Amino acid sequence: MAIYHLSIKIITRGAGKSAVAAAAYRAGETIENEYDGIVHDYTKKGGIVHTEILLPEYAPTEYQKRSVLWNAVEKIEKQCNSQLAREIEIALPVELAEEQNISLVRRFVKEQLVSAGMCADVCVHDKGDGNPHAHIMLTMRPFNDDKTWGAKIKKVNKKPIYTTDWNNRDKAEEWRKSWAAYCNTALRINGHASVVDHRSYERQGLDAIPTVHLGAAASQMEKRGIRTERGDMNRQIEITNSEIKQLRARINKLNKWIADESTNMTPPTLHDVIVEILTKQGQSGLTRLKAASQMLIFLKQNNIADIADLGKMVSSMSSKLVSINEDRKKVQRRIDTLKTHIEQSENFKNHRKKKVQYDKLYAEYRSIKKAGGFLSERKAQKALDAANEYREDNRPYLALYDNAEKYLRDVLQDRFDPKKSPPITMWRQELATRTSENDALYREYLALKDETHKVEKIRASVRVIMQAETPKVQPERTPQKSQGVEL
Repeated sequence: MAIYHLSIKIITRGAGKSAVAAAAYRAGETIENEYDGIVHDYTKKGGIVHTEILLPEYAPTEYQKRSVLWNAVEKIEKQCNSQLAREIEIALPVELAEEQNISLVRRFVKEQLVSAGMCADVCVHDKGDGNPHAHIMLTMRPFNDDKTWGAKIKKVNKKPIYTTDWNNRDKAEEWRKSWAAYCNTALRINGHASVVDHRSYERQGLDAIPTVHLGAAASQMEKRGIRTERGDMNRQIEITNSEIKQLRARINKLNKWIADESTNMTPPTLHDVIVEILTKQGQSGLTRLKAASQMLIFLKQNNIADIADLGKMVSSMSSKLVSINEDRKKVQRRIDTLKTHIEQSENFKNHRKKKVQYDKLYAEYRSIKKAGGFLSERKAQKALDAANEYREDNRPYLALYDNAEKYLRDVLQDRFDPKKSPPITMWRQELATRTSENDALYREYLALKDETHKVEKIRASVRVIMQAETPKVQPERTPQKSQGVEL
């Protein structure tokens, strides 16, 4: 079934990232970064089914070549913290064939992004694991009429003004909404009933806890039948959502019954009326009275005098359900965030030594190259080969470290120090607290479920008793004659 996923991030030099490296990795190519001399070789990467570059009107035609485009970007951006590229990652509908998905992505990129003046580097990935997706790398600068790079910011009355609206928050929402519309149109045209929605459950008005994003690694493990922590979390969330839906339906049914009974009967005291009716019914009524004893105790304990009081109780139960569900959604979101904090912190700590070693090897290469000379050139190449070989051997671990560092920089901001460990102990303590809070809310939910069951039993008992009290009217028989005998 099609799922909605669209994430947007900025590739910045300040976070130690490179537009050339990112483009090479996503396209599975070898590209040399002319800015720092590093050769990025990702030709062994699998699962790449399509790549292409789409250019706006004023872009130079030579930018159709990936290495030329992104080296031009690296060259024009002079600052050590420059924003090099924007990346949009989107999930593709599994219902569509490969060519249909490629056509869908191309149309979205051309009409929504390239038409606005951005160069787009599109790479479609599909390893056949049920997670087809596309990476769209976009340039950050507009073009001048003479096909040169334009400025990102201009000063008007000494105030900096962005020359485009690409960084506006509203733009992200516009792209997210548009991608959902493009997906739904493609699904409908190709005869599929599935639909996607860019809005959260809360914005859609759905009374459900959202599942967490598995990520590529966890998704692949789950496909191979290996259970993951995030997969278990999603399975538990799905069970909880199903239970909440069922309980909501039961409470709504009780509300409807109470509304009907309030119209049909107005006993002064529900408890007394039921006892009186059962007494009138003689021995059969006494038998029912014993069976209904728990119901009557419940009515007295909860001061339920009539159907209206019972209605107030059910309304209270409904409000309580909404409150518990909202609290659980907030706690669940925080638990998910804390688990991600901890996971990324562990990756940061576990693979930091490998990153330090790689930086040491690369620094040695830079030092030798800077010295110059014929011998230095040979030594520099040897040092570069050693650094590249180390990076290739430890690619997965270095990637985990880089992702963790970027994540922790975003989370901790000014408090982030690459030489110090993140506050993993504090996050674990909060996780334990939040988990206990979630367990307490679940116990409260179970108590509400039990209370709902008791009210449902009252409804059933009241109906049985009232039906027994209502005199049965025999239908009139129409006189018939058969073989001379009157029936």
